[in-house]
Amino acid sequence: MTGEFAGALLAWFDRHGRKDLPWQHPRTPYRAWLSEIMLQQTQVRTVVPYFERFVAALPDLASLAAASEDRVLALWSGLGYYSRARNLHRTAQLCADQHGGELPRDIEALAALPGIGRSTAAAILAQAHDERHAILDGNVKRVLARWHGVSGWPGSTTTQRILWTHAEQHTPSSRVADYTQAIMDLGATVCTRSRPRCTECPVAEHCAARRGNLTTVLPQPKPKRALPTRRTTMLVVRDARGRVLLERRPPAGVWARLWSLPEVDDASDAAAVLLRRHGIDAPPPRALAPFVHVFSHYRLDVTPLLFDEARATRVADADARWHDANDHDALGLPAPVRKLLSQLEEPR
Repeated sequence: MTGEFAGALLAWFDRHGRKDLPWQHPRTPYRAWLSEIMLQQTQVRTVVPYFERFVAALPDLASLAAASEDRVLALWSGLGYYSRARNLHRTAQLCADQHGGELPRDIEALAALPGIGRSTAAAILAQAHDERHAILDGNVKRVLARWHGVSGWPGSTTTQRILWTHAEQHTPSSRVADYTQAIMDLGATVCTRSRPRCTECPVAEHCAARRGNLTTVLPQPKPKRALPTRRTTMLVVRDARGRVLLERRPPAGVWARLWSLPEVDDASDAAAVLLRRHGIDAPPPRALAPFVHVFSHYRLDVTPLLFDEARATRVADADARWHDANDHDALGLPAPVRKLLSQLEEPR
């Protein structure tokens, strides 16, 4: 049955699999690694333009290692989960310093690098070198949980152990790169989270979830908990030239090391904070439309205040700067901040 699963999947891949993704031509370790990191928690159609822009600017590991953090974050800006970009940059630097400028071929050494881990390391080696390594990303977990009828949330230690065993058993000894792409494609395009197209599935005949009418039940979701709400006031401070004041976020936490707008907990403190931090004097602010940004672990209610015609006696801190509002691509900006600034752009 194990061999039949892989054989059926490869036959399906030959007819229906995705073979023209940009990271497949050419298929190098660097491009495989970059695509796998970008594809973590992000769909292919979203990743493609970011991948193409990134490799056009930083085509290899050496150029990534030599790039500034601001450059890397700017190229990543809008893709979300920014720790992936910081880990990508750090891994490139470690490879340049410790691995002869290449990603290591040893799976344990590769998995130990920042942001990679067991499944991503396996995918890189399978895709770039056709080596036999089982993968277990979100799509694969869903396929195997349904096909084998595995209950439990796939993120739990017990369920993951079971799914890894199945993943190892099904991985063939040849055409590993194609098989790896095939099982990811199956989960992404056929065995989808909702409304799976079972009639198009090459392995549907022996699927436990289909036989038991459990495709809406498996895999079981993560136990839900209510998202806490946090509130902040973002300060959009513009000088007479239309430049916007930005502050670099702290090295840990949400949007770490990105450039963003100054924030205060209490709107009534905004003017005093600007004066204290940057020597900025500005007329009374104008309230902008509030908005909500939802993270995986909480929702952020944002109230923006617009300070126009601000006057500053300083803003010389390394973690603060005036930024040309028409040059958003030059810096890594959180997506909601980029959107807010874009909405404010107008001829001056």
